[in-house]
Amino acid sequence: MQFHHHGYVSGDPRVQDAAGTGVDRPAELPDEMDVLIVGSGPAGMLLAAQMSQFPGVTTRMIERRDGRLVLGQADGIQPRSVETFQAFGFAERIIAEAYNIGWMNFWGPDPAQPENIVRTARTEDYAFKISEFPHLIVNQARVLDYFAEAAAHGPGRIVPDYGIEFVGLTIHDAGEYPVEVRVRHTAGERAGQERTVRAKYVAGCDGARSGVREAIGRKHLGGISAHAWGVMDVLVNTDFPDWRTKCAINAEAGNILHIPREGGYLSRMYIDLGEVADDDDHRVRQTPIEEVIRKANAILHPYSIDVKQVAWHSVYEVGHRVTDKFDDVDVDQGHAPRVFLTGDACHTHSAKAGQGMNVSMQDGFNLGWKLGHVLTGLSPASLLETYSAERQPVAQQLIDFDREWSSLMARKPEEISDPQELATFYLGTAEFPSGFMTQYGPSMAVGDAAHQGLASGFPLGKRFKSSEVVRVCDGNPVHLGHHATADGRWRIYAFADAAAAGAASTLSQWAEFVASDASPLARFTPEGADVDAVFDVKVVYQQPHEDVDIMAVPKLFLPQTGPLGLIDWEKVYAAAPSAWTSTDIFDERGLSRDGVVVVVRPDQYVAAVLPLTAHDELTDFFAGTLLPQR
Repeated sequence: MQFHHHGYVSGDPRVQDAAGTGVDRPAELPDEMDVLIVGSGPAGMLLAAQMSQFPGVTTRMIERRDGRLVLGQADGIQPRSVETFQAFGFAERIIAEAYNIGWMNFWGPDPAQPENIVRTARTEDYAFKISEFPHLIVNQARVLDYFAEAAAHGPGRIVPDYGIEFVGLTIHDAGEYPVEVRVRHTAGERAGQERTVRAKYVAGCDGARSGVREAIGRKHLGGISAHAWGVMDVLVNTDFPDWRTKCAINAEAGNILHIPREGGYLSRMYIDLGEVADDDDHRVRQTPIEEVIRKANAILHPYSIDVKQVAWHSVYEVGHRVTDKFDDVDVDQGHAPRVFLTGDACHTHSAKAGQGMNVSMQDGFNLGWKLGHVLTGLSPASLLETYSAERQPVAQQLIDFDREWSSLMARKPEEISDPQELATFYLGTAEFPSGFMTQYGPSMAVGDAAHQGLASGFPLGKRFKSSEVVRVCDGNPVHLGHHATADGRWRIYAFADAAAAGAASTLSQWAEFVASDASPLARFTPEGADVDAVFDVKVVYQQPHEDVDIMAVPKLFLPQTGPLGLIDWEKVYAAAPSAWTSTDIFDERGLSRDGVVVVVRPDQYVAAVLPLTAHDELTDFFAGTLLPQR
């Protein structure tokens, strides 16, 4: 974390100075605003936290509840989400209170006594193999709390407007605030009162029964399977030996997905309630908790649970739906979208793959920086067309994966020929549930792959996979990607050729160009702003850090920023391996030793891979995404 660059800070450095709309922010929902977020779920809260980094944009969030969420239904946090938490500044704190999934064990019928279950496999959780971040279990309410804190502590000082619900909207063809939104107070002295507000853009983050989705005429496509599950968060005493380990249990009496929760005592159980009759008409949802517990004990035999308290429970039928489009604009309508759908408003599925909250948050991350860029004049409105184009295929992939996982989980013992099949599937598909398989196609926000061979470990359109480097100024080993906070800026990483700092090289020529008036920095950074206000440019040298003369590094990588014009010493890195790694980032990520430039979007996805010599191509890429500022 960097601070003091705007002057000495004696308080909590995570609380940024209020700026723009965050100064004297009105308590009352205004009549007009730039962005109206409907709903304070994971996508909405992340979106608010991101928009708080654009204090020149008026953003408000309405939520029909009268206060914060107390008990959330989602709890699985995949490594990509933890990576995102790190960008918003709270990964370490939430990891400390979460349950870390270290293992997943599998149970099946005992061949000698099929009415009993026995452990059939122990598998190390996939997160250990593919990420420096863990796979966590933590209450959704706490995730929302942390994002709410980030939004409130950002320059925009965004806080939810609780006790206000969405009623409907009308999109007008003209006007500065073309989206007319009807809202109703649900709490307090004004409960029942309606009013109309106007916005430039509306984000529907209002769940599976989204009123925003209905208002723009979008349809959920898909259906509900004829299989029901009970789910309960419980405090128990038990003789089941794997109570504090994640388990998939297959028995003659049915199936359980068992997930220990944070705190050391609480656990969540998904209990198979079997097939649902065609004429059930959702009556299975009225199954009493006593029956769910009885079924759980039948599946666990010869073990049992003595339930001391049920914190929460529900019964549901597995549904798989994707909305036909994630914004209000159909093809060839000739204008950019004004209304967007995120999270459960545009994709719903079972909870057992632990994907809902995770994918929803990435919806918000994808949309947030784009709204910020467009509303601050950095990018054309057409950038917003890439939101639905990028996120809808991800949602469909999620549905396909979840349908397969749910089907495997619901099988009867006689349908299983290989007891290891579920464990094999769990590990073999690890990168998808982890959140690392998302790959956006070429667009105005993702370049072509002509130079992909120069950085094979940073695939175009996939998230920037961090690696250890050594910070030259102090010799500390750090993760390069962990320095990229969710501040709305682009990252440009220059991986140097073999020449030492200060020597004539391809890198020095590249740095001279980027520092010139002809570069993207000069063209797309607003007049009077810090040189790194839009582009955070860093360099990684091939030499050990002690051999890099930091005073010989091009001044591009030692910018003077902020009102005091202080030198930023933390943009210069060395690729030499740390004490606990055997390879450097060039080898780990397939980077050309002749040098390469990797451009990363504000939401951490790789946007371009270019040679250090491709000066014009660097400018051309940004010319397709950003608007000239000078």
